[in-house]
Amino acid sequence: MAAKIVKFNTDARDKMLKGVNVLADAVKVTLGPKGRNVVIQKSFGAPRSTKDGVSVAKEIELEDAFENMGAQMIREVASKANDNAGDGTTTATVLAQAIVQEGLKAVAAGMNPMDLKRGIDQAVAVALDEVKTISKPVSNNSEIAQVGTISANGDAEIGELIALAMAKVGNEGVITVEEAKTAETTVDIVEGMQFDRGYLSPYFITNPDKMEVSLEEPLILLHEKKLTSLQPMLPVLEAVVQSGRPLLIIAEDIEGEALATLVVNKLRGGLRVAAVKAPGFGDRRKAMLEDIAILTGGQVISEDLGIKLETVTLDMLGKAKKVQITKDDTTIVEGSGEKDGIEARVAQIKRQIEDTTSDYDKEKLQERLAKLAGGVAVLRVGGSTEVEVKEKKDRVDDALNATRAAADEGIVPGGGVALLQASKKLIDLKGVNADQNAGINIVRRALQAPIRQISENSGVEGSIVVGKVMESTDASFGFNAQTEEYGDLVQMGVIDPAKVVRSALKSAASVAGIMITTEAAIADAPKKGGAGGAPDMGGMGGMGGMDF
Repeated sequence: MAAKIVKFNTDARDKMLKGVNVLADAVKVTLGPKGRNVVIQKSFGAPRSTKDGVSVAKEIELEDAFENMGAQMIREVASKANDNAGDGTTTATVLAQAIVQEGLKAVAAGMNPMDLKRGIDQAVAVALDEVKTISKPVSNNSEIAQVGTISANGDAEIGELIALAMAKVGNEGVITVEEAKTAETTVDIVEGMQFDRGYLSPYFITNPDKMEVSLEEPLILLHEKKLTSLQPMLPVLEAVVQSGRPLLIIAEDIEGEALATLVVNKLRGGLRVAAVKAPGFGDRRKAMLEDIAILTGGQVISEDLGIKLETVTLDMLGKAKKVQITKDDTTIVEGSGEKDGIEARVAQIKRQIEDTTSDYDKEKLQERLAKLAGGVAVLRVGGSTEVEVKEKKDRVDDALNATRAAADEGIVPGGGVALLQASKKLIDLKGVNADQNAGINIVRRALQAPIRQISENSGVEGSIVVGKVMESTDASFGFNAQTEEYGDLVQMGVIDPAKVVRSALKSAASVAGIMITTEAAIADAPKKGGAGGAPDMGGMGGMGGMDF
């Protein structure tokens, strides 16, 4: 076992704080409409310019192991905020840095870390409730556009396109983001179906960056039973290989030898293939497989219908223009099914909705109807250069997540004002002892950090802005960093999704609390120079420590 270095108390915390500050300082320059870009060197291809907090955080690895621990813990804040709400990563990082800095000062002054954490948790719970109270539901399409615009760093075009896409496919519709072949950014509505089953093995992945499978012009085999062996399928698999097209297999389950054989063939390049479980259970699974068959112009391979795997031919397989599979979802775009057949199926499901008395059945039927009759909106992001397209695509992803979050939990005034308003609720909040009160005050001051950072990124003194906004009794009054004016931010269209704001605070407080209560840190001792060449493998991120 490799030797370890152990640091205690102030030594450990100071090193970790240094890492926190390095990462947070790099991320927070991107906050707000006048936030700056961060340029990231890639191991291949052009450097990448981005204003997406989580993209910046993911790139930072520090040389010192203890500093790196602090940086990675703050990176976790950004990732958690991104997972929960899809946006708000920079706000979460700024909040976490503020809580950690103040918290570690208090610990150094002799306060009890556990009581500080209890005070922090108490204050965060009150602040989260206050953000919920301030929020109001999204009432129209223009508010959706405003949320998208703010999240895309003031790009009104992106906001409008997302609002248009959501109007076409609804809040529950599927919206994907792709790179355009031209300089224009456009939105296309494509008929498609999404269901909540992901790939059965990560070895099927074709795009490691996004951890997803993308199949162009695939054939689709629909089987209602389990597949444990590929022996009965060999004739159709050989025909698929000769056709040169990829294959998607949707079955009740694919396990053991069948899955292993598919993975081996995919890795050897003999067959471009992916496999997912069929959606639903029991009779509903059969119905959904039939829906997919009608949408793609294929047949469900079912022994009930007298069709055996050995007799399957290529014309029994469904076809689609594209299939995208993540670990959780599968989206089939532009199935080759007959329009009349799809319309007849839609009419049939509508009749079933009218006839059913069960609310649960009605809900499931409406889901199937949306999948068949709805569609997929594709946002095609254009730009003059590859660097510009990638940077814009990051902003579109953030804006899309923000608008979905707004539809979920409503909107609050933007620009850090919702958190500042929530801090007013903490002025009279008291814990059971002085150390808990200190924890409450740490959160109260930290809630000012986002509005200060937004102001400073736009060249305005943060403390002046905080003072002016705190004086107002209007919950929507704030500073519009884009125009450098004070006023009602909701009327100005400067709004944030409540879910994003709450998620940012929750993630920040969670990780900051762990760091404040850390008393020791353990890291691998640096390897001495010599026979082992591992330390020199700088270009192979994360592979240096492998033992063979």
